[in-house]
Amino acid sequence: MNYQLLFQMQKGLDSHIESNHGLEEEDLFERKVLALLVELGELANETRCFKFWSLKPSSPQETVLEEFVDGIHFILSLGIECGFDAEKEYAVPLEKAESMNGQFLSVYDEIGQFRTSRSLEDYKELIAAYLRLGEMLGFNPSHIEKAYIDKNEVNYKRQAEGY
Repeated sequence: MNYQLLFQMQKGLDSHIESNHGLEEEDLFERKVLALLVELGELANETRCFKFWSLKPSSPQETVLEEFVDGIHFILSLGIECGFDAEKEYAVPLEKAESMNGQFLSVYDEIGQFRTSRSLEDYKELIAAYLRLGEMLGFNPSHIEKAYIDKNEVNYKRQAEGY
């Protein structure tokens, strides 16, 4: 993935939102962490992977991808908050999870670890865990990048409409 392009786009969106909402001087780190956790839950809900009590299938793949990309927005935004957007490489080797549920839980763990440390190493681990989840969901880097670009445009439109 072209991380520099995605970070550049996210910086623009963050700046636009912060300016429109008068948040330029606020520390938004904790809010963004919570937003990422919520988005991860919404993604899990769309996959329905944990709903052992239900026979209803997962949402359509495009819906799941859109939810996945919502998480990418907040992961990028958190990296910007911590000054990690100048890095060239983010992916680190990660052991494969035994299950989709296990990978969701790993991502939750990585978010918590990064929240506490705010370290580049833990940020890279978070990205790797999230991308591994995306891979398990059937998404490759080109799917993710295109969906991010598409959703970024939607997010600007929503801001213009008073979302």
